[in-house]
Amino acid sequence: MEKVKRNVLLNPGPATTTDSVKYAQIVPDICPREKEFGDIMREMKGDLVKVVHGDPDKYTAVMFCGSGTVNIDATISSLVPADGRILIVNNGAYSARGAEVCEYYGMEHINLKFDIEDVPDLAVIEDELKANPDVKVVYACHHETGTGILNPIREIGALAHKYGCTFIVDTTSTYAMIPIDIEKDNVDFLMASAQKGLMSMTGLSFVIGSKAILEESKGYPKRSYYCNLYTQYYFFESKGEMHFTPPVQTVYATRQAVKEYWEEGELAKWDRHQRVWQAIIDGLAELGFQDLVPHEKQSRLVVSVRYPNDPNWDFVKVHDYCYERGFTIYPGKVSDISTFRLCCLGAIDAPDVKDFFVVLKEALDHYGIKVTY
Repeated sequence: MEKVKRNVLLNPGPATTTDSVKYAQIVPDICPREKEFGDIMREMKGDLVKVVHGDPDKYTAVMFCGSGTVNIDATISSLVPADGRILIVNNGAYSARGAEVCEYYGMEHINLKFDIEDVPDLAVIEDELKANPDVKVVYACHHETGTGILNPIREIGALAHKYGCTFIVDTTSTYAMIPIDIEKDNVDFLMASAQKGLMSMTGLSFVIGSKAILEESKGYPKRSYYCNLYTQYYFFESKGEMHFTPPVQTVYATRQAVKEYWEEGELAKWDRHQRVWQAIIDGLAELGFQDLVPHEKQSRLVVSVRYPNDPNWDFVKVHDYCYERGFTIYPGKVSDISTFRLCCLGAIDAPDVKDFFVVLKEALDHYGIKVTY
């Protein structure tokens, strides 16, 4: 197998992949309606549930062709009954996307906003649920990749269940990285995409959730044709294939990525991501950079870094310098604070990060940038 030029992606996805995952896409052409391909997807559905320790009798995986946002669309548009509202726990750009989906469909919702640099206040969430008994669904983001904040989903889920609500969590940037137990974490539905924690290719997204609630949602309003969760679930259960054309090559790559996930192991993989995070923290400190969020509130998957005050600082120039040398950094997603992000996703380890900081220091010296605040 010929080696592919390796780039170290420090952006929040797609992630750096192994050559074996890349080459897994090179397979004989096949119609995705063939039973052989359906069997691959059925096995994968079981594995996706297993990653979050779900009981296969209670939970299932529903797959879509698309980026992670297709999951947000599908869960929100499909899982809110006609007589109910959804509460969006909003402390960042990605939970805010949930509110945008509600607005797009004209759905009654509560957009409960919190400081983007802090975790949501559980007492405020409970007060909102007490005051609004028509709320039937609570939606939150596990990890806000715009800032690196990790939200307390187990505690939010306990509140949701206390008040009889379904709990949906966007785990796009934590699935197959931070260990998750769907039942112990009080989650009814979670979501992810192949190109993030599984370290596969873009194009395959999936929702993992309660079969019982899925069956119940059959009678809920149909707000989307392509993204209806029950329709996609029922089609696969009855016919053994996705309703619409799946991303065939990405499925093969993801099958290989799942195999490599099991080979590395849940805890060993999480340890590796934390090593990468620590190398990022150490490298930033050595160069004098400040990160946005206190370390104890960080996910240990994304570090949001404040721009230095030096007038010579130019993110695009620094990005391009690093990119030309095989390292990708990513702009921030905080509206009123200038930041860039360094992420711990993908098939990378601490030595890759150390190599990156050598290049970043070269870029600072090249452009005469002093890191001051």
